[in-house]
Amino acid sequence: MKLGVVGLPNVGKSTLFNAITKAGAQAANYPFCTIEPNTGMVLVPDSRLDVLADMYHPKKVTPTTIEFVDIAGLVKGASRGEGLGNKFLSHIREVDAIVHVVRCFVDENIIHVDGSINPARDIETINLELIFADMDTVKRRMEKATKNFRGGDKKAGVEVDLAERIYAHLESGKPARTFQVTDDEKEIVDGWFLLTTKPVIYAANIAEDDLGKDPADIPGLADMEAMAKEEGAEVLVISAAIEEEIAQMEPDEKAEFIEELGIGQSGLDRLITACYRLLGLISFLTAGEDECRAWTIKNGTKAPQAAGKIHTDFEKGFIRAEIVPFDTLRELGSMAACKEKGLVRSEGKDYVMKDGDIVLFRFNV
Repeated sequence: MKLGVVGLPNVGKSTLFNAITKAGAQAANYPFCTIEPNTGMVLVPDSRLDVLADMYHPKKVTPTTIEFVDIAGLVKGASRGEGLGNKFLSHIREVDAIVHVVRCFVDENIIHVDGSINPARDIETINLELIFADMDTVKRRMEKATKNFRGGDKKAGVEVDLAERIYAHLESGKPARTFQVTDDEKEIVDGWFLLTTKPVIYAANIAEDDLGKDPADIPGLADMEAMAKEEGAEVLVISAAIEEEIAQMEPDEKAEFIEELGIGQSGLDRLITACYRLLGLISFLTAGEDECRAWTIKNGTKAPQAAGKIHTDFEKGFIRAEIVPFDTLRELGSMAACKEKGLVRSEGKDYVMKDGDIVLFRFNV
């Protein structure tokens, strides 16, 4: 999973990226400090692996990972190549989802490119630039399909009609992800690689002192949440400054600090949970003396395809999957106890994997 961290210059984007990846991307108070995208791999925290490690004492424990990409700040006119627009747009095409950092804090020492704090306006600035870029893409597709249709390709007529409808939708200021399509139309649109089809999480970067306050008391947050609701997006309230503090702490100190703040989880943990939900992802687990490991798959993935995540031979020669839910294994304390009670299921090719399945794949090649 590859997440692009985007936002206007000086909204705390790189500070947040540094905090969650500890990758040390440069953060400074001037536009375009980030030019080439910084990348950082983050281990996905999963307490189930800790339980399995205590049970199996494996040689290795391997969580799944997420790749974060810190992309250069965007400004008005990016779709026409202003600022670092062309680089921004090319980098954003490569990610699976967008974490859009929006400034909701007031700090006279950090300039705002538009001179004032207005989250709704800032969201619109970036969304419109992405929409303008998509309109250019759709227009080119429409012209090509029209030419093919006139040349006798009847299937191209379907693409012309679809392109015209999506173009009108974009022209009204709405992202392509809010345009309703059939399964067949989705297959066509997916091939256009539109920027605004990518799912988005809006990260409201608030001041340290505003943590825990009513949204109505935080600059522009209520307006931002209303905008996100209109397009079916999620808002994650986070303080990049606090996340930077948390990133420097030892595990015990970190847990104590988070408890004192009353936030339940770090921003990173909440962001990962939100991204899994956004992209429809789940994790299954494998366990043994050599390794306990988490594997990320799309919700709805069947057993053979899940096996293929481990090795292609597992999918090709799939026979069955021996499965026990994590909660059952934890309750009984061992796989042997689960087998004695007949709670280890044997599932075939049509089995749809569940989050937290502990699985042993049987295969033959």
